[in-house]
Amino acid sequence: MTSAAPVVELPAVRREDRGLPVLGRALVYAKDPVSLFRHQWEHYGPVAPLRGLGEEWVMLLGPDACQAALTNPTKAFVNGPAWSQLVGPFFDRGLMLLDLDEHKLHRRIMQEAFTRPRLEGYVARTHPAVERGLAAWPAERPGFEVYPALKQLTLDVAADIFMGGAEDATPQEMDAVNQAFIDCVQSAGAIVRKDLPFTRWGRAHRGRRVLEEWLRHYLPSRRARVSDDLFSQLCHVQSEDGERFSDDDVVNHMVFLMMAAHDTSTTTLSTMMQLLGQHPEWQDRCRAESLALGPRPTMAELDGLTSLDLVMKESLRLRAPVPVVVRRTVKDVVVEGVRIPEGRFVIVAAQFSHLMPELWTDPERFDPERFSPERREDKSHRFAWEPFGGGVHKCLGMVFAGLEVSAIMHQLLRGWEWRVDPSYVAPLNNHSLPFPTDGQPVDLRPRSA
Repeated sequence: MTSAAPVVELPAVRREDRGLPVLGRALVYAKDPVSLFRHQWEHYGPVAPLRGLGEEWVMLLGPDACQAALTNPTKAFVNGPAWSQLVGPFFDRGLMLLDLDEHKLHRRIMQEAFTRPRLEGYVARTHPAVERGLAAWPAERPGFEVYPALKQLTLDVAADIFMGGAEDATPQEMDAVNQAFIDCVQSAGAIVRKDLPFTRWGRAHRGRRVLEEWLRHYLPSRRARVSDDLFSQLCHVQSEDGERFSDDDVVNHMVFLMMAAHDTSTTTLSTMMQLLGQHPEWQDRCRAESLALGPRPTMAELDGLTSLDLVMKESLRLRAPVPVVVRRTVKDVVVEGVRIPEGRFVIVAAQFSHLMPELWTDPERFDPERFSPERREDKSHRFAWEPFGGGVHKCLGMVFAGLEVSAIMHQLLRGWEWRVDPSYVAPLNNHSLPFPTDGQPVDLRPRSA
């Protein structure tokens, strides 16, 4: 009989790693999170202490440590207090911020809005929404800033699919809604966390009010009708036991879902456009598959775009839209032989696993074939590839997100060609969810018939 592995206490942060007063290593993360991940791994291992934003954190690195937090077998990790620390009240009571029995109840109700028949309905609505959005794109433009254009497109698609359209909203109102989402997400990088003018936190408070007023304006009409848009579904859906959402529940979930639906999808799409622009052989390969289908493929046909699926998975690996998720411990827990004390904030660094040479062949290289049936490098570990999280909090909308991205890319491939300088590296703002500060330029031109 072997003895249990010894448990060690969490090491103290080394003097040279303490960082700035209050901020700690937050600015180091904002500048280059992957370099910080590697530094932590090399000096502390899979369970690494960290100081940031006035708190003591623990960073979990590598698939085994991430798996411990995401599967959470001892229920030592919770979501709500951790995400509230970063994004405060701005996504309050969205599904990601709920825990344990309450999360289970809300997720069970919400799952009814993501069944396959409903997903097929969402896909049917997606195509005309994408066509309307792309009609405003330029026919040809060198250096076209694709990131803001995609962000506006995915917001318009989300408004149509998730809300059934914002029927009386002006373009100026939709611009204000888009900015409100940006301000709420950017609150994660706030230094001053009070509702004061000219601060990130203050802008996020105002943004949340804009979003609530916008959604509550449409709430009565969605309560009064049964439609195939998600807003209406959340107003009427119920679990097998008859549980339903209150008005506040619907608004809270819609704020979070609308953010997740267009923010993370925008990052995925812009990354795919960059990589396909730098690797024209893959762009041609994906285009051939799309040209073999009609302009409005079914859900099953989108699932059959195998080359596009490989590129999407590789893009999610190289630039995860959500590179880290956060938790807080509600009791002492041992991870990889290290005791993490109760009340500690925890960073689960999925992005680091995506780039580990122990798990991936030449991990910095764009190589979609690594996800092919013959190779399946993502099977090197259950949590080698985790862009949608894991455990009970795994992204509920990940299937819809994949379909939305595929539908948009399908139409882009059929209508346009684009190129990106092979040496281009997107300058990312990492204060919250990563985005390219230069708008991510591509040389766009219409595809000849």
